[in-house]
Amino acid sequence: MTSSLKSLISDSNRYLKALSLFKERTTCYQNTYDFIDNQLPDIMASNLKGKSHLNIIGVGSGSGEIDIRILSMLHLKCPLMSVDNEVVEPDPQQIHDYKDLVFETPGLDFTNFTWNEMTAEDFEDQWKEKNLTKKADLIHMFQVLYFVKDLGATISFFHSLLNENGKLLLVLLSGNSGAGNLVGTFGKILSNTELKYLTSTEVRRLLDTKGQKYQSYPLSSLMDATECFIEGNEEGELLFDFSTEVHQFKKSVPPKLKAEIMEFYLNQCCSVDENGKILFNHDCEIIVVDQA
Repeated sequence: MTSSLKSLISDSNRYLKALSLFKERTTCYQNTYDFIDNQLPDIMASNLKGKSHLNIIGVGSGSGEIDIRILSMLHLKCPLMSVDNEVVEPDPQQIHDYKDLVFETPGLDFTNFTWNEMTAEDFEDQWKEKNLTKKADLIHMFQVLYFVKDLGATISFFHSLLNENGKLLLVLLSGNSGAGNLVGTFGKILSNTELKYLTSTEVRRLLDTKGQKYQSYPLSSLMDATECFIEGNEEGELLFDFSTEVHQFKKSVPPKLKAEIMEFYLNQCCSVDENGKILFNHDCEIIVVDQA
């Protein structure tokens, strides 16, 4: 069943506003940085040993904060190592902001950036058209898989680009999170052709079917959703749009369905009330797929 509701990503400006606000209101990004600093070095140990150069592909890199954190961690661990970093990001504003971040961040001269203003599927088509044989030591896809047309084909393609001991990092919503419960309950009603309501449960099931080796790491995330329940609060409306991926959720969803979703949002399976704040559980999962 495909909904007639517009996806938030159909309005790039509103999506970027909502994303920026989500970054401010959630613990997701700080916890991601902690993972990069404290756990990723051990995960990457076999890649780093004896290497003087790494090839990295970042798919859906956005404005680059996570990419730069990864690069900074690698440089700290291996200061003499050089890096080729392929950036795959379809939004021109995000690419512009990423380039600004590179310019503003000192000490990145060990990295050569290649900019690909395109979707994951377009990158795959270009790679195959050029018959490229280059392999990657690390490919990371943070919150990207919701937007691809063929989940299995996309994962298989990027997995095929891994070097020996290479790692594919897939980061997406946990099936056990409050947001995952919301998706599981209302996803089929809200879904449209531009976006898949997807959680880590479906990705792990796919990998298990293919017999691929992977490790899973929880990534806790709470979003302050208090403003979502203040009538007429513009920032709350943006956060609700981001949580449901529906454009102008409060204005476009039929009243009865909207009331059901907002009530469910407050359910203990989705949110907690802490000192008068509504904290929405937006836990994610990091799945690290091995090359072998």
